[in-house]
Amino acid sequence: MARVLVVGAGLTGAACAALLRGAALGRVAVWDKARGAGGRMSTSRSARDAACTADLGAQYLTRGAGSPQRFYEELLSHGVLEPLTAPVEGLAVQEGSRNYVASQGISSIVKYYLKQSGADVFYEQQVTGISLRDGKWEVSRHTGPPEQFDIVIITIPVPQILQLRGDALNLINESQKQQLESASYSSRYALGLFYEAGTGIDVPWAAQYITDNPCVRFISIDNKKRNIESPEIGPSVVVHTTVTFGSEHLDSDPAEVQQLILSHLERIVPSLPKPASIKCQKWRYSQVTKAVPNCPGKMILHTQPLLICGGDGFTRSNFDGCIESAMSLAEAVKSHL
Repeated sequence: MARVLVVGAGLTGAACAALLRGAALGRVAVWDKARGAGGRMSTSRSARDAACTADLGAQYLTRGAGSPQRFYEELLSHGVLEPLTAPVEGLAVQEGSRNYVASQGISSIVKYYLKQSGADVFYEQQVTGISLRDGKWEVSRHTGPPEQFDIVIITIPVPQILQLRGDALNLINESQKQQLESASYSSRYALGLFYEAGTGIDVPWAAQYITDNPCVRFISIDNKKRNIESPEIGPSVVVHTTVTFGSEHLDSDPAEVQQLILSHLERIVPSLPKPASIKCQKWRYSQVTKAVPNCPGKMILHTQPLLICGGDGFTRSNFDGCIESAMSLAEAVKSHL
């Protein structure tokens, strides 16, 4: 039975692992460098109160006529998703589309798929290199000894694939390397503001797109957006910066960046109370601006043993794009068996 490693516990990696359940495989392992599941669909907790959470990455899902409908239906029937009903100012509504939120936090979508997969999931496992050893892939990590796998599926952002050490990248041809190098991403910061229970945030909207500020692009009263307002749980606010601000301050001191964002936020929402705690998140690879060309959903880097990569870098940065890639990856693995 083939031993499989999925690198990355974001949406593509989790959905791919779930789609592989029941295939003629041995154990499937998922490794992620973070402390929890989600990738760019992560939900952060207040340092003071674990019940107070904020979605620092993806905010909601948009389902259109061309979306993979069965995936939405499954998440709705299991209570993972529910319709976005709270008012979002400046939201561009496409005809025939519907928006959904995850009341338990956006990372609950990824956790749902990881649970469905039955895979062995390990966090704080940063993959540093992949090398060919005796017909298997030897995967090195930041901590712990290397391990061997028959099949490796990489779902991390494309620039991070190109940073991996080992001889795996030397085995791929020059045109593939050029295709991977041509992928590009936007960068931005997100701020999570966490409040004590009972704090009132007096604004008429649940979220708002900002069009006239050089720093702030989006603000969400996150618990209000997710329909989970409760006197027992403190509210939370999420701020996303503009892409221009993100790229200009990509390597700035995080404390200075946080202060800059807060000063802009104060001008936009002067009535906002002082938070109990704050988390500043840098998304170096926020959204794909140019996908890997001519590789819809995946790229096979090596056939025997199988080394394959995918993710939104091979489609586009939304739920549908990640699911398309996961389906493409799972299909390729199954046909390889």
